[in-house]
Amino acid sequence: MFLAFVILPVFMAAYYGFYQWKGFGVPTKFVGFQNYITIFTDQNFLDALKHNGLIVIMSLIMQGPAAIAFALLLNQNIKGRSLIRVLIFVPYVISEVIVGTGWSLMLQYQGALNDLLTNIGMGWAKADWIADPNAAIWTLMVIISWKYLGFAVILMLAGMQGIPDELYEAAAIDGASYWRIQRWITLPLLGPTVRVWAFLSIIGSLQLFDLVYIIWGQYVSSTAGTSTMATYMVREGRLAGNYGYGNAVAVAIFVISLVIALTYQRFVLRRDTEGALTEGPERKAR
Repeated sequence: MFLAFVILPVFMAAYYGFYQWKGFGVPTKFVGFQNYITIFTDQNFLDALKHNGLIVIMSLIMQGPAAIAFALLLNQNIKGRSLIRVLIFVPYVISEVIVGTGWSLMLQYQGALNDLLTNIGMGWAKADWIADPNAAIWTLMVIISWKYLGFAVILMLAGMQGIPDELYEAAAIDGASYWRIQRWITLPLLGPTVRVWAFLSIIGSLQLFDLVYIIWGQYVSSTAGTSTMATYMVREGRLAGNYGYGNAVAVAIFVISLVIALTYQRFVLRRDTEGALTEGPERKAR
């Protein structure tokens, strides 16, 4: 199943990427590496790659600290904790189509957000949140953070609940304050969870497509400064009828994501995976 639905399509995409192909019939016009050369010389693709890089960085900066803060709050015995958990997690389980459509309606220039700003006397703050290149990318980041924060919170909360209570009790007996306990016990032991979440966030950010495509449409994303590698692939491949080039872009996205994923696993997740091994040369030697 893995070979048929993952490995084989990757090789087929790489094969079609060497042709100028319309999506049907046997490809005959061989262009070699021209499609791949065009990808990395096209300023539109380079801009989309920069947008993906910014989304990766800002997702980690915006969602990580917020998720830890919410998890620390929800890890306490406070009133309404279950309701708060549900409210934070609800956006994650809502369909991207619903999220994109709802936000696009609210953020139009004549939409609910600008109406609210006008009604509370802040009309000077009105903006074209979707079309203005200076605001659109940050609008996208707010939507992404709102949508996926719940998933990060659940992961962090699960990691915190896996920390033994005896450590907290021993620290409290020694006179450690709440914040010192979080600094020297919770955060270090939450490290593996944070690293796994960061890995998932990075891969998801590199492959972001649905929210951008739904909110900004087929062509507006490039002019608004929110295009991604995936939206570029669809626009220049399927919509342009150039499926050979679209397959080449798909391969480029796959290679970029694979390199980043392997690098992250090699230098960041290595100690977590090594710590999870029950049998190894050192243990066997003992």
